[in-house]
Amino acid sequence: MPSIEVDLIDPTGVTLPLPGSGVESPEVEVFAQTIRDSVGVILATPEYHGSYSSVIKLIIENLGFPSGLAGKPVALLGVAAGQIGAIKALEHLRSVCSHIGSIVLPGPVSIAGVQEAFDEDGRCLDASIEKRIRGLATHMTDYIQESVCPSFCLEEFVREGAA
Repeated sequence: MPSIEVDLIDPTGVTLPLPGSGVESPEVEVFAQTIRDSVGVILATPEYHGSYSSVIKLIIENLGFPSGLAGKPVALLGVAAGQIGAIKALEHLRSVCSHIGSIVLPGPVSIAGVQEAFDEDGRCLDASIEKRIRGLATHMTDYIQESVCPSFCLEEFVREGAA
């Protein structure tokens, strides 16, 4: 199996301008290029008032038009304090990602009772939750291996011709 490189984008250190403000942010260009260069993306969001966070929306808005997520497989992870998890946030985020042209993978992961699921350092305290989160990454890599990689190989074959 080929190696997998993971880039974590932490939006807490990024200035995210409001759409149409004319404000430029060098940090945004760095993460936007990281996303454009990626083969797949996992988006994670807390649920706030029945939807995804405003920060994830600003990230999506700052990816431009057409979106840097267009044509990319996207897996979704949501967390919430309540008992039903982040179902509403994930429904809304799926809709937006589909609208901008992402290939939203089935099987989003919703974590309920997030305050009990992780310690202060972000380590998962529940083996079944950790298994579901790891399964999301496995699902992404499987999709890339089965669906994206063959397309790249076919394109290369067509462009270069039969050897």
